[in-house]
Amino acid sequence: MVNLGTTYMGLKLKNPIIVGSSGLTNSLENIREAAANGAAAVVLKSLFEEQITHHANYTLSQGDSTGFYPEAEDYIRNYTRSNDLDNYLKLISDCKKAVDIPIIASINCVSANEWIDFARRIEEAGADAIELNIFVLPSNPLNKGELNEAIYFEILEKILNTVKIPVSAKISYYFSGLASMIVKLSWTGISGLVMFNRFFSPDIDIERFEIKATNVFSLSTELSTSLRWVAMLSSKVHCDIAASTGIHDGKAVIKQLLAGAKAVQIASVLYKKGFKEIPLMLDEITDWMKRHNYKSLDQFTGKMSVKEAENPAAYERVQFMKHFSGIE
Repeated sequence: MVNLGTTYMGLKLKNPIIVGSSGLTNSLENIREAAANGAAAVVLKSLFEEQITHHANYTLSQGDSTGFYPEAEDYIRNYTRSNDLDNYLKLISDCKKAVDIPIIASINCVSANEWIDFARRIEEAGADAIELNIFVLPSNPLNKGELNEAIYFEILEKILNTVKIPVSAKISYYFSGLASMIVKLSWTGISGLVMFNRFFSPDIDIERFEIKATNVFSLSTELSTSLRWVAMLSSKVHCDIAASTGIHDGKAVIKQLLAGAKAVQIASVLYKKGFKEIPLMLDEITDWMKRHNYKSLDQFTGKMSVKEAENPAAYERVQFMKHFSGIE
């Protein structure tokens, strides 16, 4: 009998597939469907820092200034309320009553401001964990890298001092010293790292002279970026790793587990094929485990990491020497 169970962030999961934060996870109906199709956990659609700041200033305007600050910009006051905070808290509460899988709240943030107070309310609503989607775009040439990186540690320190439930950080690979940064982040006390987040990718409409989004969904060919870094760092970090981006089938899940991930997060494949793809991925993992005589994920998780692989140097290779130099 094959056991697909794993542990991520201290949460017991029935399998390694987590539905990642996206528009698919902003309704109770979708979360019920995800759970019914075998998802082991769900990360709710992210609240953005600006939304929480908007709510803080709205509260202030009603005369309750406790814990908030008054410097709100007009554009924030007009920010869409499609994912209103009260509705978000209600969604957490409703999900906990409706499904028996972990519900992970998500906040997309770029600073350690007063929005952090809202984390307490997320915990009180029953969320099993909080995922912080953090990305500080290093676009200001006057800011040194150390200044940008310090923001990550400030955010995590404040959150970890605010809540008792597990906290994870979903980060990018835009660091000059990525390996060092990831290891340092793992020492902060967080329970998980999600590698990596996906960004808004700008394109230009040359007829309308407008900036528009492109590459909204990941491709299976994007798997290699996270796979490389999961394999290189899974044995060096002090928290669990969840792999993200480019995971479109059971084979990709297996690869990330072999590299050392404890779980994976999927979204794009569900947009394209629906929640019914989850049981197909689980069947693929189960069939592979049976063929290789594995009874549990622990038996092969990390087997192909840098620490365990027979040819670990392959993960550090950056040039196509064999393919482009004529060497066979």
